[in-house]
Amino acid sequence: MSIDSPTAAVPRPPARTAPAPVMTGAQAVVRSLDLLGVTDVFGLPGGAIMPVYDPLMDDEHVRHILVRHEQGAGHAAEGYAAASGKVGVAIATSGPGATNLVTAIADAYMDSVPLVCITGQVFSTLMGTDAFQEADIVGITMPITKHSFLVKTADEIPGAIAAAFEIASTGRPGPVLVDITKDAQQAEAPFIWPPKVDLPGYRPVTKAHGKQIQAAAHLLTTAKKPVLYVGGGTIRANAAAELKVFAEATGAPLVTTLMARGAFPDSHDQHLGMPGMHGTVPAVLALQESDLIVSLGARFDDRVTGKAALFAPNAQVVHVDIDPAEISKIRTADVPIVGDLKEVLVDLDAAFRAADAEHPHDYTEWWTHLNGLREEFPLGYTPTSDGLLSPQHVIQRIGEITGPEGVFASGVGQHQMWAAQFIKYERPNAWLNSGGAGTMGYAVPAAMGAKVAQPERAVWAIDGDGCFQMTNQELATCVINDIPIKVAIINNSSLGMVRQWQTLFFEGRHSNTDLNTGHGTRRIPDFVKLAEAYGCLAIRVEKEDEIDAAIQLALDTNDRPVVIDFVVSADAMVWPMVPQGVSNSYVQYARDHSPAFAEQED
Repeated sequence: MSIDSPTAAVPRPPARTAPAPVMTGAQAVVRSLDLLGVTDVFGLPGGAIMPVYDPLMDDEHVRHILVRHEQGAGHAAEGYAAASGKVGVAIATSGPGATNLVTAIADAYMDSVPLVCITGQVFSTLMGTDAFQEADIVGITMPITKHSFLVKTADEIPGAIAAAFEIASTGRPGPVLVDITKDAQQAEAPFIWPPKVDLPGYRPVTKAHGKQIQAAAHLLTTAKKPVLYVGGGTIRANAAAELKVFAEATGAPLVTTLMARGAFPDSHDQHLGMPGMHGTVPAVLALQESDLIVSLGARFDDRVTGKAALFAPNAQVVHVDIDPAEISKIRTADVPIVGDLKEVLVDLDAAFRAADAEHPHDYTEWWTHLNGLREEFPLGYTPTSDGLLSPQHVIQRIGEITGPEGVFASGVGQHQMWAAQFIKYERPNAWLNSGGAGTMGYAVPAAMGAKVAQPERAVWAIDGDGCFQMTNQELATCVINDIPIKVAIINNSSLGMVRQWQTLFFEGRHSNTDLNTGHGTRRIPDFVKLAEAYGCLAIRVEKEDEIDAAIQLALDTNDRPVVIDFVVSADAMVWPMVPQGVSNSYVQYARDHSPAFAEQED
């Protein structure tokens, strides 16, 4: 056909692409959050971040929740992330605004919480001059973030925020900081999306090495006293379903750390409970007496191992973690496995079933021993003798009446341990706490964030009278933003865990641990009056027959937050307990009561 023919194809010029829209850096921040699917952020404006707050006011997709303190924003974003599995977002201004986020950033780093913190910074021309509200937040947070970005030009903003979300949510999750100068927020640049995200050297390994999987399966079939040691990485990997399949295939006993509560149902017969300093006796001694520990997303921290050199002296170790830096950091792994736990568990399950078909395992004697420990040392508590409420009973009833679909965020201290022990967790993401950093003040803002993420669930902050006084101002945030959390103050009028240690190890010298908030004191503050001033429903419970009704009233009240002041005994202690710096063999079931354990000496 001739090219002159009227039916011949006529070459066309390439299609013209629409030019990228030009917008300010501040607008680019908000637009990037939109396109990343962010629906809720927590923050507090100030001079250096003010340009971002202007377009944020008009945005129809991102709900900004104005907190009363930046630490509250950080913990709320953590609670949001921990309850939902999504990335939490906190926003603050420069200088003190940014440094007030540091505690929450450190907390998220220790507990592998996906968190993105966006902070304003002074003009780039003023950096390094000690300008008003200047702080080197990138330098300050470098040891406690997965990565920190300092953004000085508007065109860098989309790429930095997209990269921050990628880093925070992949591999081992964690916090990422994006610090943006004020001139970068005010300048204009073409908004290019999706941006090119180039992260040289950042390649998380997700698929484990096949030979290591086979080696782990072989050890499981030949072991006589194995334990599956389940850590918080199981929850972060969204691997609870895969864990249940694998655990039931092996029939091995299983323990869940403080960070892993709910990763495996408490009601399951293979579950021995929580290990560690305040773990159940069967869980603690199972690890200590084991011949094989299969660590799944756990990191052998000191609160689990006790004195590391004396931990599980006869056990071989299979260590599975997505972070290669954790492998053999504290306990040398005989079989190191680097990979995404969700994928690794599927491979381990298949390999174990194949190996077990050839050489069937036998854990009969091991289970006989462990069931004997269960029968002899059940988890329990001694009723109080001073007429005040038993804190363990209060917390247990909160869990029982609320049920397993609730979310429970705790502060740090005795009430944290009791909440981990006496509430039964049947699903992941139901238990939120500050495990690695031990941050007092975590509970109320974390519960607030969790309620924003999971509005259909009942969300409790189980707090101490000391912790509550650190962040209770976020009750104002909850009231104004219609976030009806429930707060249970376990009020023993003291810094309870410090007081317990002073009783046990400092001859009962209670130096600076009395808070004067409870029974027989001036009640400064009066928690009921304080909660009412914030617009909450406030209840004080001092008698045992009032406990259930107060909890039920809290659950039935959803038009405002509820604060219950449970006045409990200051003498109640957390048991079992392994004193710091000794072998876990010396776990105490109660004061002056330890199980017999003949530790083998080398």
